[in-house]
Amino acid sequence: MISYKKCSEVDLHLVYEAFQAGFADYIIKTTIAWEQFYTSFFEREGNRLDYSFIALDDDRPVGIILGGEKNYEGTPTLRCGALCVVPQYRGLGVSKALFELHRQLAQDLGCKQLFLEVIVGNDRAISFYKKVGYHKVYDLQYFDLKQASNIFNDCSYEIRELDWEQTTELAAGIDTHINWQNEIEYAKRVNGVKNYGIYKEDSLAAALCISQSGKIFFLYTRPAFRHQGLASSLLSHAVSSLKLDTLHISFPNNAALEGFVRKKGFIRNGLAQYEMYMPL
Repeated sequence: MISYKKCSEVDLHLVYEAFQAGFADYIIKTTIAWEQFYTSFFEREGNRLDYSFIALDDDRPVGIILGGEKNYEGTPTLRCGALCVVPQYRGLGVSKALFELHRQLAQDLGCKQLFLEVIVGNDRAISFYKKVGYHKVYDLQYFDLKQASNIFNDCSYEIRELDWEQTTELAAGIDTHINWQNEIEYAKRVNGVKNYGIYKEDSLAAALCISQSGKIFFLYTRPAFRHQGLASSLLSHAVSSLKLDTLHISFPNNAALEGFVRKKGFIRNGLAQYEMYMPL
């Protein structure tokens, strides 16, 4: 008989085992070491063991749902960080039971919406999420620049390294949607992230948040200072300072940013996701 517990009530390695077995036939290969699993899904993405649930057949883990809660763009939100069921146990109602625990938790916490990302092409999962009440809101796209040196820009601006407070202050004024993994709160948990900014007229006009592997979390120019080469200058400075070979960026439904990265030579890669929401 299948039972359900909070992940905080079981050995942590059962949580990892459930994840590995449930995603064994996933659309993207998800082999991940235990240490990396815990760092990525709990320390960085904000999932909590006491907000996550595991399905057990006796002592065997057969399914899992991870949950993380925060005030996302002004709305108390419970995010599904992962939902999977071991292949032999699919079609038995395990996913639905895990989801119902997830939804009840959100209501107990006072959340006003549920949120998740799902890979485009994972039709079985998308169908399930729609059936239980989620709807697609954003298309999340991924772009790469294979030769970062092509971004070179002869910068005439003074570029300063920023602290997190300065970057957060600029980010707080943005009125466009930023995906969960690109928010400043997420970037703070990644080792080696650098923040750069350009000041004009005694105001922080543009800022870049980027990892030492070339992942761009945040690139923004205030409207009054756009079309002056500030974003290009920031990228060029980061490529030179961090000795980057490649650049990577993801964003949802942002025509201006997509036009900019395409102009700079970024190519959209094969990965795409939907961001789906359910109001509570």
